[in-house]
Amino acid sequence: METVIGIIGGSGVYDIDGLENSQWVNIDSPFGAPSDDVLVGHLNGVKMVFLPRHGRGHIQTPSTVNYRANIDILKRAGVTDVISVSACGSFREQMAPGDFVIIDQFIDRTFAREKSFFGPGCVAHVSVAHPTCPRLSDACFTAARDQGVTVHMGGTYLAMEGPQFSTLAESKMYRNVWGCDVIGMTNMPEAKLAREAELCYASVAMITDFDSWHPEHGEVDVTKIIQTLMGNAENAKGLVARLPALLGAKRDACPHGCDKALEFAILTQPDARDPKMVAKLDAVAGRVLGR
Repeated sequence: METVIGIIGGSGVYDIDGLENSQWVNIDSPFGAPSDDVLVGHLNGVKMVFLPRHGRGHIQTPSTVNYRANIDILKRAGVTDVISVSACGSFREQMAPGDFVIIDQFIDRTFAREKSFFGPGCVAHVSVAHPTCPRLSDACFTAARDQGVTVHMGGTYLAMEGPQFSTLAESKMYRNVWGCDVIGMTNMPEAKLAREAELCYASVAMITDFDSWHPEHGEVDVTKIIQTLMGNAENAKGLVARLPALLGAKRDACPHGCDKALEFAILTQPDARDPKMVAKLDAVAGRVLGR
């Protein structure tokens, strides 16, 4: 199988440098309009597909991003491995602004988003006990380290609805009671949907601030966030540029089973499935529905 790296760029990351023969391509999704077209090209012999999560010009809020359509069009583009790059706040003194964290767990506090491709007419339940792919996360860690970024392997990401930042009470609860490491607004339901689509998924959280819990930093300062975000964006591009050499052009089956997540997940019997729902799932679940 050919490796096709999909990059979902968060705040500050709206394109990818150095892509050969690149072009913006429009891909339709039965789940509605995605955030933008995708930028398709090759980097060091490996195909890459880039999608700006908020759209070029940053026109989508965390709540208005069509996460289902975004993952669906990446699947339709042939993507095998998805790397999410996103800005976040930190709950840990040792995870400072400018650092990267390779996320391995999530707490989902979003409430205004469609969280599954499946539903009435075709019911499925996938496991997200371990929502990120260790193989892909290892590659992201190595790429960040080689880029010269201070990077932390492993962390719990609290996904909030937004668009406002946390109250002080919320920030203290997420840090002291729930044990979260970083906070953001976009990785959920993205990670869950990637699992349903049988895509390997890794999350690179780029720290911009200490949220509001920190006694010496006080409330979130948007001006400082933007300054840090710009530096993080350049390091993110450097990280992405190192991934083709680490992942290679040839791809074997995922050793952790991400690409077989739907193997036993669909509960609706074939003769009871809604044909319209099945048609919408042709890219996401075609591997199992076509049997």
